[in-house]
Amino acid sequence: MTPPDPSTGSARVPTVARRLAAAIRVSRPETAPGAGDTARRLLLDIAGICLAARHEPYVRAALDALEQPGPCTVIGFEARCGAEAAAFVNGIAAHGEDFDDTYEGGPVHAGAVIVPAMLAAAERHALDGAALLRGIAIGVEVTCRLCRVAPTRVHKAGFHPTAIFGVMGAVAGLGAALRLTEDQLVDAFGLAGSQAGGIIEYLADGSWTKRMHPGWAAQSAYRAVRLAQGGFKGPATVFEGTHGLFHGFANTREGDFEAMLRDFGSEWVWTGIAFKPYACGTMAHPYIDCARAARAAGVQPSQIVRIDCDTAEGIVHRLWEPLAFKQSPPNAYAAKFSIPYAIAAGLLLDDAGLSAYTEAQVQDPELRALAGRVHYRIDPANPYPRQFTGHLRLTLNDGSVREFSQGWFKGGVDHPLSDADLLHKFLANCRHGGLAAEPARRLAEHLQHLTDRSGIDLSLLRVAH
Repeated sequence: MTPPDPSTGSARVPTVARRLAAAIRVSRPETAPGAGDTARRLLLDIAGICLAARHEPYVRAALDALEQPGPCTVIGFEARCGAEAAAFVNGIAAHGEDFDDTYEGGPVHAGAVIVPAMLAAAERHALDGAALLRGIAIGVEVTCRLCRVAPTRVHKAGFHPTAIFGVMGAVAGLGAALRLTEDQLVDAFGLAGSQAGGIIEYLADGSWTKRMHPGWAAQSAYRAVRLAQGGFKGPATVFEGTHGLFHGFANTREGDFEAMLRDFGSEWVWTGIAFKPYACGTMAHPYIDCARAARAAGVQPSQIVRIDCDTAEGIVHRLWEPLAFKQSPPNAYAAKFSIPYAIAAGLLLDDAGLSAYTEAQVQDPELRALAGRVHYRIDPANPYPRQFTGHLRLTLNDGSVREFSQGWFKGGVDHPLSDADLLHKFLANCRHGGLAAEPARRLAEHLQHLTDRSGIDLSLLRVAH
């Protein structure tokens, strides 16, 4: 006879939270091939993006809203805060320009939640580099694997997967680094389920709420872990329950939890996360590459009468519709979630970095006119979310047609950015945030060795304004 499960008091199999907690306790993703390099790349990328955003009004607004003194670093500021406040502001800064890492099977942005949560905990609890590495590894792994349970359904239900899965991943990472017991991890997952949230209504007007989601997830995960350490109880069936996470945020109780748990401890997905070359929604990136390829092939924007794109049904509601809105985004943040604008930027600017998404640039008449010529059709065979693709069919004013396609995402697991690419991105982000070249290089060198140290020193990230 199967003994009663302590999570449920019945003879049923252990809950998903308990199985995950048990796997976390014994797994060692920090020893996976490429683990150290991936963590270093994450730390470098997230720190650089936070520094790039440090003068942005949404970061200042987040910092000004908090009154929580403490020992933890707010990246790009001299001020220090409590762990939750630092995780909150850094999570907002890390995701605010939509320039942060992506898991292609999601999409989900793990680094913007996990790195801020782990850095705050490392300072607050005097963790060493090995604990930081373990926490990042476990946290990113769990965040990414949760995308396997009910692919695309969280977005379709109107929620942001980074907000929903990020808080659970951060609980996992914090719990691993702080050595929670199995029971404490189960409680922390249960508590975090009631702190998950993040609707995608920002798509209606380009407002700032998406920027807030990773910060909210990071600080909520820390609070859930601390509550669990203190004995506060959470529901053990938080993932699969009648009123659990996937019922609430994916409108399903038929999730494939085995897909998430299978091979946990022997197969790692976190080392294959993608780093962005462009500062906008990930699924737009292959379209930008196609636009740049058209430009390199000699196509002039003035020649283009119409642009038709094959696309995935799963991204239409976020990046294509309402089409008139996407062709003429009202502000720079709304433009980050417009494929028509991204294509126009690739054709006219030969890039889609931070400078392509300023308020002045987004209002450029030539860019807006070109974006207005972009249309789409759904390709039922598109492999999204397993693969991100791009396609442009350009009708020119002489009646000729030019076609450009790309079946992959530059920066992704099959076409990763090099270390030199990431260092170039980091230095450019530092420069954008007002940090001089030499301090930026010293900071890059320091971050490269952070997980090797006996203590976590983030003083170089506390930059005077």
